[in-house]
Amino acid sequence: MRLKSQIVVSAVAIAACLCLWVFFVPNAAATLATLGPPGRALASVLPKKAAEPAVASAADGRAPAPAGAAPTGQGQGRGAGRNGPPIVVIQPVAIGTVNDQLNAIGSGEAIQSVVVTPQTSGIISEIRISSGQQVKKGQILARMNDEEQVIARDQAQVSVKSAQEKLQLYQNIKSAVSRMEVFDAQIVEENARLTLRNAELNLQRRDIVAPIDGIVGIVAVNVGDNVTTQTSVVSLDDRSQILVDFWVPQQFATALSVGHKVEASSVGRQGELYQGTVEAIDNRIDPASRTVRVRAKIANGKDELRAGMSFAVSMRFDGEDFPSVNPLAVQWDSDGSFVWRMREKKVEKVRVRIIQRNPDAVLVQAALAKDEPVVIEGLQRVRAGGEVRLASELARDGGNAGATGGVKPVVTQ
Repeated sequence: MRLKSQIVVSAVAIAACLCLWVFFVPNAAATLATLGPPGRALASVLPKKAAEPAVASAADGRAPAPAGAAPTGQGQGRGAGRNGPPIVVIQPVAIGTVNDQLNAIGSGEAIQSVVVTPQTSGIISEIRISSGQQVKKGQILARMNDEEQVIARDQAQVSVKSAQEKLQLYQNIKSAVSRMEVFDAQIVEENARLTLRNAELNLQRRDIVAPIDGIVGIVAVNVGDNVTTQTSVVSLDDRSQILVDFWVPQQFATALSVGHKVEASSVGRQGELYQGTVEAIDNRIDPASRTVRVRAKIANGKDELRAGMSFAVSMRFDGEDFPSVNPLAVQWDSDGSFVWRMREKKVEKVRVRIIQRNPDAVLVQAALAKDEPVVIEGLQRVRAGGEVRLASELARDGGNAGATGGVKPVVTQ
């Protein structure tokens, strides 16, 4: 009984393995058909779908097709199978310019900025401005107490009048006075006039006036304050134009010139781009940083910019030209970087030295001419001197074959 049990269990296990083999291997029926009558008999009891290839092969007397083989008359229409030349995508070489743009950070200031201080000492009696007000040159901003100066002016006017009358009297009676007395009277009259001018000037200095056109800042004094010539009354900014100072590396020093175009954007006004020109260039390079100071002038007609703002400055230059390739074309090996150049449907390795990386292109130093094709896709199977096929040509040929009933080729990229 034990022997029979072992035989039954072994038979069941063999049958189960055979069923799994038939289920998972697509050409199991074809293999069984090659074993002769016993195999064909066993194949006849298999599911119909699995047995069809074997029956078809046995019926026409041909050997069953190997696993994965394409039906007769179909594989020939694909031009080349997996063993054919690799399919690639190419892109022509362009020409790019290196170091064509300079970016720097600068600080802005008003084209004219003045801190107004009194011309003499005194007490503030009147303030005629407020913060943010637009003022003109010569406009009175504030006044100091001027009673003493008014009295001095009036006294000088009386002295002038007296000297003029005395001089006129001496001139009318020349026969009664000497020439020396007339001359002395003239001197007195001139001194009186000078005293009057000095008194008027002292009175005028009691007015604090705007030296430039500009915008008033915060007024730093109040009525009643005792001020001196060192007291800051208010600051005025003429911000019709903004000056931006920034530092440029020394290699650009010879390329800079007054009037060079500048683009600037303010950190405080994202998205706004302002146009300007170089106003001045320093005459020496800083030995510590090896940079040169540059000042640009930017129009501020809409009064959107303020002194003290930070600016991102950009300048463009005519740099050196280099071949420009797609970043996907650059490959690496133990000897460095290279690209695959295609000539007459064959590829060759061209060594390159990367000059500058940009988001959409890489500038390289290499023996590449403009419009020469380089491979950017399908690089895994490319070999030096090997033939390649273009994906664009296969796609075009496949479309023509489909129109005539052929089989469209499979293009992998």
